[in-house]
Amino acid sequence: MRAAMLRVPGARLYHEVRGEGPVLVAVPGGGGDAGVFDGIGEVLGAHFTVVAVDPRGYSRSVLDGPAEDQRVQVWSDDLSLLIEHLGGSAYVFGGSDGGIVALDLLARHPERVRRVVAHEPPCVEVLPDAAEQRAFFGKVYDLFLTEGLGAAGAHMMAGIGGTLRELPDPASLPPRAAERVARARANMPLFMEHELRQFTSYVPDMDALAAGSDRLVLAAGRETRGHLPYRPAAELARRLGRELTEFPGGHGGYTEHPEEFGKQLAEVLLEPDAK
Repeated sequence: MRAAMLRVPGARLYHEVRGEGPVLVAVPGGGGDAGVFDGIGEVLGAHFTVVAVDPRGYSRSVLDGPAEDQRVQVWSDDLSLLIEHLGGSAYVFGGSDGGIVALDLLARHPERVRRVVAHEPPCVEVLPDAAEQRAFFGKVYDLFLTEGLGAAGAHMMAGIGGTLRELPDPASLPPRAAERVARARANMPLFMEHELRQFTSYVPDMDALAAGSDRLVLAAGRETRGHLPYRPAAELARRLGRELTEFPGGHGGYTEHPEEFGKQLAEVLLEPDAK
């Protein structure tokens, strides 16, 4: 694996590259960074050149100025520039908020995308009870301001049905994994303040997604059926006339079951090329 930096407007984008084959860009969920893909990266590296990203402002991707509200469109512009730098087009996997970014990339930069898998993108605005879910994330933010990160995180974990595991104790992990957990904890205030409400209020361009739907896989974890993380992916699939693809595990299935998840993801991404 090698690490690299790419200058984008307003930031330097850190990314890690491993494996051989066509380029697959992996985008983490809120507060995460390239390290969350270490497990599936080892599996996927047999089929792809896996490029895992630290989103701007997180971990090793440094902003030129102070922290500010994050925008889906800016992150997808970053991805477009990264993919252009890497050769022009790529497969894309995004989990959670990374799934929202992957959807926006397909909608606004379709020339960069060979195939997208968006795993549980929390686009709650597509749901019939969008106002209720918007209020839920607003409550998480209010708790963050008034009672701190612990209370906000506990409320969010409960509200999504306990489908996301808590971060492990770094002392129980090998050095690289411990460093990843430490970075994730340091990223959480930025996520709560500048990403949570901004990303969950994103409204997908359904017409643009319909135009590229033959290159889109909407995915969710088997363990999240009936819970909030599953529902936007299922609703988007329904609206676009696509089947929802289930993966092992829950909201963070790619970290919980990396071997099984990575094998299925490779099959899903490469299937169009096999026809």
